Amino acid sequence: MSRYRVERKTLSEQVAEQLEAEILEGRLKENDQLPSERELMEQFGVGRPAVREALFYLQQLGLIAINSGTRARVIRPTAEAVMARLSGVTRQLLSKPDGQQYFQEARALFEISLARYAARHASDEDIERLRAALEENREAIGDEARFKRSDNDFHGVLASIACNPIFEAIHVALSEWLDDRRAQVLQQQGEDQAALTAHTEIVEAIAAHDPDAAEAAMRRHLDRHYGTYMQLKKRLSSAS
Repeated sequence: MSRYRVERKTLSEQVAEQLEAEILEGRLKENDQLPSERELMEQFGVGRPAVREALFYLQQLGLIAINSGTRARVIRPTAEAVMARLSGVTRQLLSKPDGQQYFQEARALFEISLARYAARHASDEDIERLRAALEENREAIGDEARFKRSDNDFHGVLASIACNPIFEAIHVALSEWLDDRRAQVLQQQGEDQAALTAHTEIVEAIAAHDPDAAEAAMRRHLDRHYGTYMQLKKRLSSAS
C-alpha cells in the first residue's frame, strides 16, 4: 500500500480557512466587522499571532480591510486585488531565461483578443475614445515620458471596451510588468512614431468593424515592439 505524506495546516491557516468560508458563503457580508482579535482568539482557541497571520492572509486575498484602531471589515473582492497578488510571482517568472517570451505570448493573446472584440462590438462612442487616445499619442511624439503614458492609455481604452473589470485589471497588471520594456523601446529614435502608425492601423480596422484586420494590425504592432526590445537586450548582452 502506498504511503503519502499529509501536510499539517498551521493554526493560522485553519483560522483563515474558517473565516474565508464564512465570507464566501455569506455569513459575513460586505461591510460587516469581524470580531476583535481577542474574540477570535477565544472563538478559535488560538493565540494572537495565529489570529494576526490569518487576518493578514485574508487582507492579501482582498477579502478584508484592516485599519489601525478598528476591527477588520469585510470588503468586496476586486480584480485589481487578485492581479496585485500575482505581481510578485509574475516578476519572478519574467526574470527567468524564457520569461520575456512567455510574457510576450500572454500579452499577444490578450491584446489581439481585445482588438478582435473591439472590431466586432465597439460603439461609435468607443471609437471616438480610441481616436482621442490616438490624438494624445500624436501630440506626445518627441516627449518620451508623455508618449509612454499615452501609449499605455491607448491600450487601456481598448481594454475598457468590453466593460469587463477583469480585463481592465489585467491591462493594469500587464502595463506594470511591461513598464521597463516600454521605456527601453521608446528611447529608440522613431519608435514613438512607429507606435502611432500601428495604433492608427488598429483604430481604423476597429472603426471598419474588421476583426481580421484589427488582429493583423495588433499582431504587427506587438511583434515589432518585442523585436526591438530583444535586439536591445542582445546588443546590451554583447557589450557586457
